[in-house]
Amino acid sequence: MTAIVDTRPAHAPTHPQAPLPLLCLGALGVVYGDIGTSPLYTLKECLLVTAERGPVQPADVYGILSLVFWALMLVVTVKYLLFIMRADNRGEGGIFALLALVPERLRTRGTQASWIAVLAVVGAALLYGDGAITPAISVLSAVEGLVIARPGMHEWVVPLTVAILVGLFSVQRFGTAAVGKLFGPVMVVWFATLAVLGTSHIVHHPAVLGAMLPTHAVGYFARHGWHGYLILGSVVLAVTGGEALYADLGHFGIRPIRGSWTFFVMPALLLGYFGQGALVLEHPEAMANPFFAMVPPGPWTIVLVLLSSLATVIASQALISGAFSLTRQAMQLGYFPRVTIRHTARDAEGQIFIPQINTLLMVGCIALVLTFRSSTRLAAAYGIAVTGTMAITTILYYVVARTAWSWSLAKTLPLLVVFLLVDLAFFGANAFKFADGGYVPIVIAAGFIASMLLWSRGRSLIVKRYLERFPSLEEAYARLEKRLAARVPGTGIFLASSFDHVPPALMHHVERNRVLHEHVLLLTVRTLDLPTAPTEERLEVSSLPLGFHRIVARCGFMEQPNVPAIVAEGCRQLGVPLEQENVTYYLGREAVLASKHGVMGRMAERIFAFLQRNTESADRHFGIPPAQIVELGSQVDL
Repeated sequence: MTAIVDTRPAHAPTHPQAPLPLLCLGALGVVYGDIGTSPLYTLKECLLVTAERGPVQPADVYGILSLVFWALMLVVTVKYLLFIMRADNRGEGGIFALLALVPERLRTRGTQASWIAVLAVVGAALLYGDGAITPAISVLSAVEGLVIARPGMHEWVVPLTVAILVGLFSVQRFGTAAVGKLFGPVMVVWFATLAVLGTSHIVHHPAVLGAMLPTHAVGYFARHGWHGYLILGSVVLAVTGGEALYADLGHFGIRPIRGSWTFFVMPALLLGYFGQGALVLEHPEAMANPFFAMVPPGPWTIVLVLLSSLATVIASQALISGAFSLTRQAMQLGYFPRVTIRHTARDAEGQIFIPQINTLLMVGCIALVLTFRSSTRLAAAYGIAVTGTMAITTILYYVVARTAWSWSLAKTLPLLVVFLLVDLAFFGANAFKFADGGYVPIVIAAGFIASMLLWSRGRSLIVKRYLERFPSLEEAYARLEKRLAARVPGTGIFLASSFDHVPPALMHHVERNRVLHEHVLLLTVRTLDLPTAPTEERLEVSSLPLGFHRIVARCGFMEQPNVPAIVAEGCRQLGVPLEQENVTYYLGREAVLASKHGVMGRMAERIFAFLQRNTESADRHFGIPPAQIVELGSQVDL
């Protein structure tokens, strides 16, 4: 007997079902928080880099504004909004969703990840580096505005920044549901402020709008030569939130994100940047901090500091939430150990909290603030991670277009060349900042890359060993009948990683104890390469010989399986009597020996063993009552 049922909540659509204006408002608070706060430091850093070669000339200001304008147009508007966001995986975006669109044959190579999968892992790891730097530089830049209004408060900048970051990470466990409704309106005020302040200075120097001509960008490079190329390392700060547009696609859908950018965010940002440029042209002394110089010093500066601090907290919240979602996707696709996932809202599946990642990000952010102590110094560490991820996204998009969509080479190659030239130009300019702090996101990313690849490799080897050692179900029946001495009342549930083979825990249990429950359920939970599993594929049940039954549950990589609920629904379909309090769950636990004989190597195996010891237990991950679990251990050498 085989039946397929849908165990999803009825209220779980692919995209939020709300009026377009409300979705646009929500997108303002989540999607555009990072890129929206870039005006705090982008132009200032560009002017400082230019000043290293001599006095900043008006033509330099025009050139910088032109570069910022075309960076926003090419990277955000053309690349992401027009092309990359078309590569949605059933409505979801992000680098792992993009990887899921790549055909299976190109993602794996035996027990090792293919170069395409490795690229996706590297891109995801770089985003963790970005997630640690963004809150630090954003909050630090906002608090530094206090120095303009109250120069004597310079010593308080770092302590206040640390206090804000501690508070920000401390409230993560409560979730964003309660404060999420405030995010959109606050960002509306923020972008409106950018537009109004920018316009107030543009009217005094309207010629600054001529910087939109690309000739000014070309002229900047012509005047500064090789040194001019390095300005791209600061210009990229204007587009650092571009990757969030794609990553947050599943939260709002493409129409609200495109609409918010086209009709509100982009105009406000451009007015803000060009207004700062007009101010610097009229008052060159304002280049030390052109954003806060747009208002008179005193009370208005305090108001702007408070507003920008709130905006940066929102921007940081978006990056932190993105890191949680990224971790969950990586875990579901087998690239990350199991971690504790807590849902913080009943009606919003994507709102989750991961304590381990939250702690790592908080420690990393505070360490960065205490080490660099200023946004200017921290800006040197910013850029490599973002531009590296952008380049990897371009390559994966090309692979998807060629292999999954069957686009012609004539159609895909020009896109690859143009986008990759822009990405690599930004990446190359940021690479020169490696010794000044650019190594920070690389070190952070390296740790995540090693963890993800070693975890994927180790788990693949364990599965391969078990498939070779333990027989298929057909071969196992004779051995089981020979070893069994008795069947006892009740239901025993064995988690099985394979459809066709006997769970190792089942064989160990029969060989040692020689008994089985009257009803035996072989439960396999499969994660699909889709954000949410299709209705017709979610649950499959069948009856087998010897009182065995198989339940195959499929969930998307954005979903969290609930084993007791799956078992209850499966038993109902099978007609198997079930008393939840009398159910026993049998779990296997492997002890990795980490000897010199393993194919992974002793050091790699030790790292894998460490990760395995610190994973979230299966009962917590699958929602299994701990009192109903029996663990059966085994030793394995990889």
